Amino acid sequence: MKNLFNWILRLLVKIALHLFYRRIYVKGKENIPKNRPIILVANHQNALIDPLLLATHTRLNPWFLTRASVFKKPFIAKILHFIRMLPVYRVRDGFSTIQQNQKTFEATFEVLRRNGTVIIFAEGTHSHVRNLRPLSKGFTRMAFGLKEKYPESEPVILPVAMEFSAHKRSGSTVRITFGNPIPVDLPPSKSGLLTKKVEQSLREMVVLIPEDNYEKNLQNLIDAEVDLTIKQGVSDYLEKGIIDYQYESPSGLRNKLMKLFHLPLYWIWLWIKPKIDDHVFYATFKFLIGFFLGPLWYFLMIWAIFESGQAAWALTFFIMAIISLFWNKTPQE
Repeated sequence: MKNLFNWILRLLVKIALHLFYRRIYVKGKENIPKNRPIILVANHQNALIDPLLLATHTRLNPWFLTRASVFKKPFIAKILHFIRMLPVYRVRDGFSTIQQNQKTFEATFEVLRRNGTVIIFAEGTHSHVRNLRPLSKGFTRMAFGLKEKYPESEPVILPVAMEFSAHKRSGSTVRITFGNPIPVDLPPSKSGLLTKKVEQSLREMVVLIPEDNYEKNLQNLIDAEVDLTIKQGVSDYLEKGIIDYQYESPSGLRNKLMKLFHLPLYWIWLWIKPKIDDHVFYATFKFLIGFFLGPLWYFLMIWAIFESGQAAWALTFFIMAIISLFWNKTPQE
């Protein structure tokens, strides 16, 4: 039952993601090992959207390590565990809670022992900044802990880069790149080298805009219509002024029409928006509004076609809502 529920949920979320985003490109799926314990290490730019994309665009059925603060209520904790989430306690949660991470590591060992997958966002925090922050050592502790408990296991680290043309907007482009798997073939005393290997692999895939003059460089890239989701294109422009990969910026009309024909959902977003302190969660809340309330809005439009007495107008509005959803495209940011 649990596996069936998760399969159905992933399918629905995948469909919703492809409606929310204009394009989702996936590269390097051939690099995903089969019948091996996989610790998937990804950069983290877009809150809950990141794990949803990874869960729905691989065949891995992964478990996720999630900040422990969302597990405080027992009922919520049961739901999160049901959808394959495990808590991670950080220093900011209190030193007394750190010891509870051992239970989480034990749970991940059992997942990996069965050649399962665990996803960890090793930067530790999320950010819209197009760069790679230093990686924490949690994934190496997990890998070496697994080998210590189950010496016959052969885990690999799978680096993954995720890029967004516009982090906070629907109708944007997403690019997911799976790198080459990195075997855990070093002794635990060399864990630092393993961390550096993974970090170097991610640096070769993740778009990197230098911190110096970051905002100016970002704006120059946007003005030149360089595709911000392609590392090579960004690097070529910053280093040589060459434009290899372009992103055609649309007018705001497409997005405005989508909002017009989904006005109740847009109003809900405008009501929720001021209550969100962390802007990295903007896309998450927009997606969840569409995922849970979008079907209701479409049901009401279909009901209006058959029951309102204004079938022609209702049908026209319904068709325009569908068209505006697929036509929606937003500029880079």
